[in-house]
Amino acid sequence: MNYDALLHPTPKGLYCPPGDFYVDPVAPVARAVVTHGHADHARAGHDAVLATAETIAIMGARYGEDFTASPQSVRYRDPVNINGVTVTLVPAGHVLGSAQAVIEQGGTRIVVSGDYKRRRDPTCAPFEVIPCDVFISEATFALPVFCHPDTGAEIRKLLASVEQFPERTHIIGAYALGKAQRVITHLREEGYDAPIYIHGALKKLCDLYEAHGVALGPLEPATIENKGARQDFAGKIVIAPPSAIQDLWARRFADPLPVFASGWMRIRQRVRQRGVELPLIISDHADWEELTDTIREIGPKELWITHGREDALMRWAELEGVAARPLRLVGYDDENE
Repeated sequence: MNYDALLHPTPKGLYCPPGDFYVDPVAPVARAVVTHGHADHARAGHDAVLATAETIAIMGARYGEDFTASPQSVRYRDPVNINGVTVTLVPAGHVLGSAQAVIEQGGTRIVVSGDYKRRRDPTCAPFEVIPCDVFISEATFALPVFCHPDTGAEIRKLLASVEQFPERTHIIGAYALGKAQRVITHLREEGYDAPIYIHGALKKLCDLYEAHGVALGPLEPATIENKGARQDFAGKIVIAPPSAIQDLWARRFADPLPVFASGWMRIRQRVRQRGVELPLIISDHADWEELTDTIREIGPKELWITHGREDALMRWAELEGVAARPLRLVGYDDENE
C-alpha cells in the first residue's frame, strides 16, 4: 500500500496531503499538528496549531501568546476531523502534554510518535501503545549500548553525594522543559523535602508545570547577593540549564559539584567533555530495549524512522521482518535531552 498518499516527508516536515496539514513542521505553515513543546518540534509562526492544552500553554510561555493566529487545544483521545482526515492525540510519555499524532483515513492508520519514553514519569501521562499500519519512531538512543538504569537509583546516587559532600553545592544541568521538573519530582519521591534552588531560566516552566497540577515542592531562586552568601548554598541542590553548570555563574556557589542529567551520560567521552563530576543517566527518550519492545508491541506493517541512530534500528527491523525506512528529516535535535 502507498502510505505516502496519507503522510510523507517534505523539507518542511511530515505532510498530510488530504488533510492539508503538517506534523511538527520545521518552517512556518498554514496548519500544524504539534506533538510536544520542545523547540525543535514546536515552532512559532504557523497560522494554525493543533496540540494538547499543555503544549499550547508551553508554546505561549516560550514564544508569547501570539505565537499563532489560531491555537486549537484538544484533549487526549478526542478525535478531530481535518478535511476528512481524523487526527487523535494520545500520550507519548515524553514531557508534559506530549502526544503521539494518530492519523487515520479510509482504514489506514499512521502514528507519529514525536519523542517518547516508556519509563514512569510523574510529570506527564504515560505512553500508550496504538496498533497501526505505519509507526513513525524517533531513534535518539537506538543503539544496544543505551540501556537506561533505574531512575530512582540515579536519584539516590545524587542524594548520597549530597550527604557525602555537605560542604559542596550540587549544581544539576537539566533541560528547562521536562528534565528539570522530572528531576525535582523524583527527588521529592525519594524524600528530599528541602527547598530546591533553580536558575531563573527554569522558573517560568516550573510555574507552568505547577499550574497544570505537577507538584514540585518548595523552590527558591538560585541567587547570591554577595560573596559571603555562597556558603549558604553548601549542601544544597541547584538546578540550572546544562550550559550554566560550567559557566561563571556556577562558580559563585560553594565549591560547586557539576552534575548532568541526560541519557548521554552513558557515554564517558561526553561526561569528560562537559566536565561533569556526577553523571546521572536520566533520559526523556526510550532506550534501545524500549524502542524495540515498543515496535514489537505495536506490530506495524512499516516502521519509519525520523531522527537519531537510524542504521541500527533499520537493521534490527530487517531481522524482525518489519519493512523500515529512514525519513532523514532535517531540523530535529537529538542532543538536547
